[in-house]
Amino acid sequence: MQAVNPRVRLKKSLKALPSADFKAIAQREIEQLDPKRLPLQEGLSHGSYVADEPFKAIIIGVTDSNDLIIVKAGIFYQSIIAGCNCADDPAPADTQQEYCVLKFQINPNTAEASVQLLEE
Repeated sequence: MQAVNPRVRLKKSLKALPSADFKAIAQREIEQLDPKRLPLQEGLSHGSYVADEPFKAIIIGVTDSNDLIIVKAGIFYQSIIAGCNCADDPAPADTQQEYCVLKFQINPNTAEASVQLLEE
């Protein structure tokens, strides 16, 4: 596991517990987070930088304990392969599909969640 990033708030997800809609609500709320608040750069395997494009989340699993709600999510996103960016270079920035798994540990009292990149 890698270092924990700054915390995010997942209020809608917390309110959805324990309903059957929890996974769908958590997925939408994660997809609305600012990608700069997530450890996507650290999860790159093909490109140099995270592309400024929307990402897709898929909820892999949810564990509800007394002190934390743990959500494991697969994240599909794009990266850019950095080139020379010369003025006469006609080639556009090349994007690559990326995937990583994030673990959100949600505090059930505050909806505050820490985010970790998992090495899977």
